[in-house]
Amino acid sequence: MTYQIIGAPFPVVICELTTGESMSCQAGAMAWMTQNVRMKTNAGGGGLGGIFSRVMTGESLFQNRYTAEGGVGNIAFRAETPGEIIAVEISACNSIIAQKGAFIASEIGVNIEIALQKSLGAGFFSGEGFILQRFTGNGVVFLGIDGTVVDYTLDVGETMVMDTGTFAAAESTVSVDVEAIQGLGNVFAGGEGLFNTKVIGPGKIWLQTMPLSSLAQSILKLAPKR
Repeated sequence: MTYQIIGAPFPVVICELTTGESMSCQAGAMAWMTQNVRMKTNAGGGGLGGIFSRVMTGESLFQNRYTAEGGVGNIAFRAETPGEIIAVEISACNSIIAQKGAFIASEIGVNIEIALQKSLGAGFFSGEGFILQRFTGNGVVFLGIDGTVVDYTLDVGETMVMDTGTFAAAESTVSVDVEAIQGLGNVFAGGEGLFNTKVIGPGKIWLQTMPLSSLAQSILKLAPKR
């Protein structure tokens, strides 16, 4: 499989499949495809556990599998929200965690699992919820990022503190936690809420500049008042 990511702020990833190659995607993610690509809807891998994982991590109950038949086929997948699409190579030594609902499509060797945060505080106050997605196996996975993606590679023990909702994805070696904002004045007048999300290296992290929740709030402010 080869691919090309194009378009902004509504990107698509166009994948070229050889005969017999398949990809899985979130329901509704397919934008267009050549006539020789065949679709089959199924419950994905992992049995009942796999179904539970997809539902709990914000994905659809069923997945669509697309397979090229009788020659090279092309298929395009789109993101649901304005932003970017990133491609991450998953392997036995490189799994990642991501925000709920980030999954767009992947090669069929990639598995989607539940990733519970280390602490209840991280789950309830980090803006990402108690449950994240974990991607394991082998192959390329495509994730949707809200706004513009900014990535960093953290050294061992290196820490990055961010506004809630800014976290998009990280290598599984990265720890995700929360940090209370200090000072009553900062809490009540700073406009940043009670907590920030804290990630600790080593590993790569992907941040997003405009979480969907922040975009919705910005649009709501412009709505006519009745």
